[in-house]
Amino acid sequence: MIDRRRSDRGQAFPIYIVMVAGLLFLAFAFFAVGQASATRNGAQGAADAAALAAAQEARKDLGVPFLAALRTPDGLTEFLANHRYFSAGCSDAQQLASANRAYLYTDDPVSRPRCRWDEGFLQDKVTVSVKTSYTVGSSVIPSTKTKHATATATAVIEFRCSPELKDVPSADPDPGSDDKDDEGDKPDLPISTLDCRGGSLDVDPAHPELWADVAKTIFAVHLIDD
Repeated sequence: MIDRRRSDRGQAFPIYIVMVAGLLFLAFAFFAVGQASATRNGAQGAADAAALAAAQEARKDLGVPFLAALRTPDGLTEFLANHRYFSAGCSDAQQLASANRAYLYTDDPVSRPRCRWDEGFLQDKVTVSVKTSYTVGSSVIPSTKTKHATATATAVIEFRCSPELKDVPSADPDPGSDDKDDEGDKPDLPISTLDCRGGSLDVDPAHPELWADVAKTIFAVHLIDD
């Protein structure tokens, strides 16, 4: 009887070893999945930050052409329809990607540039693709040691106002003065009133230095699912 019990224990021991080894393998496999997920989330965060940086920098650069468009008849409509961004903001996208341990990347630069603009009438989109500069790391799955994560994000510059303008002349500090030389004086640029979400906004093309104060009201920047 004693010998049989010892024999049963001896036969069960290898089964326990196999079960423990299997559980350990599953634990390490789940850890590898967690590492991959964290790397993927890091790539997406870098892509989001890069796309927003590109759009925000491009919005800042809109001041000169936008204010110039206000000075010409139908200039705003033409600006909204035909303005081209080219590679605006892409250098800032690269900087933000680097700050998040990634870089701009694409495996198909012809059809999917790593930083590309798609212009629309009231909404322009910039799409950025990135790749992490770090890998998932070593795990029980051999390929993770050299596996990088990639991600894509799209941000938009959305015109928040009506294309219809209401122009009023700039205020004359001394309208009753007759000392001006009519031949040499140039008329003041009109102040354009835009009907934007949240109310009306006056924009004076004669003061481009004020663009930063009104840019966020005229053009919204945010991420979209694309």
